[in-house]
Amino acid sequence: MTKLEQMQRVEACGVVAIIRANSSAELIEVAAAIKAGGVDLIEVTMTTPNALGVISDVAARYGDEVLVGVGSVLDAETARAAMLAGAEFVVSPVTKPDVIEICNRYSKIVMPGAFTPTEILAAWEAGADYVKVFPSSGVGPSYIKDVKAPLPHIPLIPTGGVGIDNAGEFIKAGSAALGVGSALVNNQVIADGRFDLLTQNAKKLVEAVQAAKTDS
Repeated sequence: MTKLEQMQRVEACGVVAIIRANSSAELIEVAAAIKAGGVDLIEVTMTTPNALGVISDVAARYGDEVLVGVGSVLDAETARAAMLAGAEFVVSPVTKPDVIEICNRYSKIVMPGAFTPTEILAAWEAGADYVKVFPSSGVGPSYIKDVKAPLPHIPLIPTGGVGIDNAGEFIKAGSAALGVGSALVNNQVIADGRFDLLTQNAKKLVEAVQAAKTDS
């Protein structure tokens, strides 16, 4: 897929699942479960044990069926290593120009983190494809709406505090997509092997996002 096609996929699904798994095998099971529920965008954080190996294994297993990215990236070297391992998008909790630059060089989607309007604009002007609004847990959907008013051209992906109950409100506020972690993929649920529950959570999230898009 081209980068444009991948971005269209991000916005069509509307949910980026943030996963911290203990192994490739575990993450592959998680990916299968949430994909069955309609979520085919997975962000493997660099805090995952053997993260690069996990990314490589999942990318090889699913190909274009699942768009695999890397999260918690803090420098260009890590971004490059993850892209070589198979990551199709790169997410950071902060804005680092060198990370944005190398992602653009290799035509990969880059989602740097920012919070204030000044930071969000700086990330966008540095070459971000999306700006991850992080942390969103303390501000909620109204903050996205307020930021989008003067900056309507910048696609935002709120992350932190996003779940089934407020996903629709974040979309109605103007979010391009949502970054969802424990509200979708809970470590205890994984440990208990309740992959059916992951499928249910994914389905509910996607339904909430799609309903909000229809109403917007």
